[in-house]
Amino acid sequence: MMDNNYQYSKDLLHYCLDRQIPFLYASSAATYGGRSENFIEERQYEQPLNVYGYSKFLFDQYVREILPEADSQVCGFRYFNVYGPREGHKGSMASVAFHLNGQIGRGENPKLFAGSENFKRDFIYVGDVAAVNLWFWQNGVSGIFNCGTGRAETFQAVADAVVDFHQKGAVEYIEFPEKLKGRYQAYTQADLTNLRAAGYTAPFKTVAEGVKEYMAWLNRTA
Repeated sequence: MMDNNYQYSKDLLHYCLDRQIPFLYASSAATYGGRSENFIEERQYEQPLNVYGYSKFLFDQYVREILPEADSQVCGFRYFNVYGPREGHKGSMASVAFHLNGQIGRGENPKLFAGSENFKRDFIYVGDVAAVNLWFWQNGVSGIFNCGTGRAETFQAVADAVVDFHQKGAVEYIEFPEKLKGRYQAYTQADLTNLRAAGYTAPFKTVAEGVKEYMAWLNRTA
């Protein structure tokens, strides 16, 4: 993971810098670790819980070091919980909405971890993510920015939106896995101060809006 997310990212960055090619890359909200507030793009708020978050954190630090000398665009986005079309290849790492839809499609009840009504994440629809990327690329803005909605919503809200679309299924609650304890972000909410200050003004879909659109896409008929 460190080879891909850190060393290879450095190689790509310098390839682009040498040729003055805009470099837009994926950071992650995992850089913030187990915080419950202040998801702000500053070193004092960053404390990743796992190697994935650490690999993204480390590359962000490298970018911060070289940014003052960069002659072309370098822009990182700290993606929060992204969901939406064309994520099926991610397998187990695909969004909760994707997996809940699959469970209902197989005739099962959708499943959430016990306590999911208390777990809140900043869920952002992939269409909104694409719009952010395009705007920053077109405007040549550099820096590291949160890419979320600025709202924390529950996993229960995601499940409710999926069930509402299908008009069937009752949520079943399963035991929280031991292997995730201490390594799980129970809360995320992007601080959009820097994103808005950069000039991005478009609104973001709520979970109810985004999941409804996603379900229509997943369950479309040819």
